[in-house]
Amino acid sequence: MTDVSVKIMRVAGSDPDIALPSYETSGAVGMDLRVNFKDDLRGLGVTLAAGERALIPTGLAIALPVGFEAQIRPRSGLAWKKGVSIINSPGTIDWDYRGEISVVLINHGAETFQINHNDRIAQIVFTPVTRAAFSVVDTLDQTTRGAGGYGSTGKD
Repeated sequence: MTDVSVKIMRVAGSDPDIALPSYETSGAVGMDLRVNFKDDLRGLGVTLAAGERALIPTGLAIALPVGFEAQIRPRSGLAWKKGVSIINSPGTIDWDYRGEISVVLINHGAETFQINHNDRIAQIVFTPVTRAAFSVVDTLDQTTRGAGGYGSTGKD
């Protein structure tokens, strides 16, 4: 396990009483992100009907070191219990992004879901990045699978 130094700040208009992300257990890989609405939505929240999506603010911005990304991932409990997930999962925060982290939640459940100020809505995970350098070739080496695509390695 390697520690990486990440600078974090609260964006203008965010609630300073919302806890910063933290690891909940010694074995946790992700930190929970919380809803941090500006003044106009703090008391109301956002309601997601089945099939709806919304961009939910966290009130946080970060500065990652070069060579790292932050992945925004669903919380397993929300996905399992309510059918609420992240539509672009995992979301990627690039090391040169300095804006507010927001989460695109979608309600895949059958019932309306209420999102309130300070709710835990996602996880943030920090990972090193490997960048590709392409080599253009005329042919690729042969494998047993070859060009077999979706479903080609199983029986359904």
